[in-house]
Amino acid sequence: MEERSVEAGEGETVSNKQVVLRDYVNGFPREDNMEVRRKEMKLGVPQGSNAVVVKNLYLSCDPYMRLLMTPNLLNRLLPSYTPDSPITGSGVAKIVDSGNPEFKVGDIVYGTTGWEEYSLITNPQGLFKIQHTDVPLSYYTGILGMPGLTAYAGFYEVCSPKKGEYVFVSAASGAVGQLVGQFAKLMGCYVVGSAGSKEKVDLLKSKFGFDDAFNYKEECDLNAALKRYFPQGIDIYFENVGGKHSMRCSST
Repeated sequence: MEERSVEAGEGETVSNKQVVLRDYVNGFPREDNMEVRRKEMKLGVPQGSNAVVVKNLYLSCDPYMRLLMTPNLLNRLLPSYTPDSPITGSGVAKIVDSGNPEFKVGDIVYGTTGWEEYSLITNPQGLFKIQHTDVPLSYYTGILGMPGLTAYAGFYEVCSPKKGEYVFVSAASGAVGQLVGQFAKLMGCYVVGSAGSKEKVDLLKSKFGFDDAFNYKEECDLNAALKRYFPQGIDIYFENVGGKHSMRCSST
């Protein structure tokens, strides 16, 4: 007989903990925009379905998710979240039941899943099986996932860096920026990053190995700051902000 579920047995009903978006968000997200709920869920795919049921192991919290909390901002790329439903994002999960021939019970997968303990994924074509499990699975939400692929392709394929070049990274303490800085150092580049707090600046210099970094909120003139850190000019600018820095004097 085919094994159906390694987690709780075929068809067992569990109390599924979920992070639910209460309503669309205006301005900065607040804790009360979301709430933790429990909802009963059957750990089995519907008869004849192509779906899978997964147990979520690691979830990635990414900046784009804020845009999905407002209707229509990314409608052409990703649908907005539905109020009163669990939010979704990238994650690592384990297959606990499958009606899809591409996935079997026990497979470890990466892709879009729910912010909940268990998820029924009705369209699993976007999932891919993780073949290399000799590294921490959490890496697939970072350096081996979307942030790492973005940093790698953007820096190596688009920027085509050369040893000794001068590299500036904005939002350098973010998931993508801090990887770009480390890739640049491995290439033998000189790297400076900008971030929005003293703690982040210290992190860039003490942990991520940037040659220097500055707090853009303390700079009245971005151009003057860049000339100060790059008197010889910039060869590569890796942009993570989405536009010109929002600069303000520290005295305002």
